[in-house]
Amino acid sequence: MKTQLTIAAAVLTLAACTPKFYPPQVATPESYVYGAGFSSDTTGVGERWWELFGDTTLDALVEQALANNRDVAVAAARVQQARANLKTVRAQYLPQIGAEATAEGEYTPETKIVQSYAVEPTLSWELSLFGALRNAKRAAKAEIAASEWALAGVRLSLAAEVATTYFTLLEYERDLSIARQTLRLRRESAALIDSMFRYGMSDGVALEQARSLVYTAEADIPQYCRAVEQTWLSMGILLGETPSRARLSGAGLRLLTDYRPADIPVGLPSELLKRRPDIRQAHFNMLQAAAQAGQARSARFPSISLTAKGGVVSSSIKGLTAANPWAWDALGSVAEPIFGFGKLRNAERAAMAAYTQSAKTYEQTVLTAFADVEKALVAIATYRSQTERTGELVLSNDRIATMTRALYRSGLSDYLDVIDAERSLYQSQMSHVNLVVQQYINYVTLCKALGGGWVAAVQN
Repeated sequence: MKTQLTIAAAVLTLAACTPKFYPPQVATPESYVYGAGFSSDTTGVGERWWELFGDTTLDALVEQALANNRDVAVAAARVQQARANLKTVRAQYLPQIGAEATAEGEYTPETKIVQSYAVEPTLSWELSLFGALRNAKRAAKAEIAASEWALAGVRLSLAAEVATTYFTLLEYERDLSIARQTLRLRRESAALIDSMFRYGMSDGVALEQARSLVYTAEADIPQYCRAVEQTWLSMGILLGETPSRARLSGAGLRLLTDYRPADIPVGLPSELLKRRPDIRQAHFNMLQAAAQAGQARSARFPSISLTAKGGVVSSSIKGLTAANPWAWDALGSVAEPIFGFGKLRNAERAAMAAYTQSAKTYEQTVLTAFADVEKALVAIATYRSQTERTGELVLSNDRIATMTRALYRSGLSDYLDVIDAERSLYQSQMSHVNLVVQQYINYVTLCKALGGGWVAAVQN
């Protein structure tokens, strides 16, 4: 009976060492609200999701950025730091072995000088009976997992930023190409009108209007040249390079001229909780906070320490190597915190409050993730229709501009009609390029919102 009471008391004591935690409350929808028309393939996007665009230049840029970017290197170093912290935690709760060498001398009038020399190995061990070691290891392991997912998140964000910058660069290059082509056509038109003016077949107003169109196109070219160079400088930062001139002229433009909608599997909302890096990082941050709260609770219970030492003691240095008997002693102690003005209790309350913060942060991260996916799906669906209609508008404006120029040369139309047709074509071409690029960026945003497939790189 006495043994049973002792076991029951021990169980109650250990149970008291564990704080009561409340799991985060987030309802997971069964499907995405705007997921109609998107594949629900549970495999999701792959780890190398940027390859779905089929552009080798983009692939090379992303690989270079992942290899050289300093932010990735910093995140990788944090992972190594967390792993070293786990080893440190384990070592704190293992027996500590050392050695002491002492030399003493004492003078008294009766015995004159009395010398004492000793060489003694030492052993100390703090026993973990109330979950301190267990919670410390849990906290350290959660820190490792959180840092690994943080690294995955940095890599995902970097790849998305490189892809977004690349498509923006292509947009400006395409704008520059359209502006140069438009300038060439307008110069040819202005030269024709100048010739007609000399032969009295056109008036001076039409000639100045033609020259005005030429000046407009000429003014746009430096604007897009500047945008190309500045965007490439931004790309260089992502690639981990010093500033250099743009070297991608003409690369990847077929993505814009031969635009095709991409098919990206979105999977189920519940899968987002397992593969999106920021959610996984928040999850392990919450586990770390819970373990740290357990550590704070354990600190309020007794700690047991064992120390022992033994060795050779002699009255002379030479005697240390002689066959002298060993001297040893051992000590066991139990330390129980009794009164500390609420220090330990308040430390536990602070740890529990930190856990509550991490749990709420996890909830907010999950809600934000669901919203990110939904917004990306809405953007893709609406931009798809808008892009298709604008592409048709470009074709229509091109036919109008061709026919209007022909009518003017035949004397059947005023040159103002030519100007309107030229401006409408130019504006619709630029708008279409912007929409196509924005749609590619929407695809990038969706891949990032879905987690980018980094679950393959982190096994937690």
